[in-house]
Amino acid sequence: MKLTQQDMARILDIDARTLRNWRKNKPKLYDIVMKGFAVDKAIDESKKNYENLRDMVGTKNS
Repeated sequence: MKLTQQDMARILDIDARTLRNWRKNKPKLYDIVMKGFAVDKAIDESKKNYENLRDMVGTKNS
């Protein structure tokens, strides 16, 4: 699921205008925040893939 700027602002407990301000006036900070969200998404996907693999291996061993 792709997060909107509104979603990201809510997660960060800031106003969406603040996030837009960072994007415009503090691009390095905005980039770091976006990379953090990307890492979080990658971790979630890795967990799902691990669970799927575990289920497949468990099915073979049954």
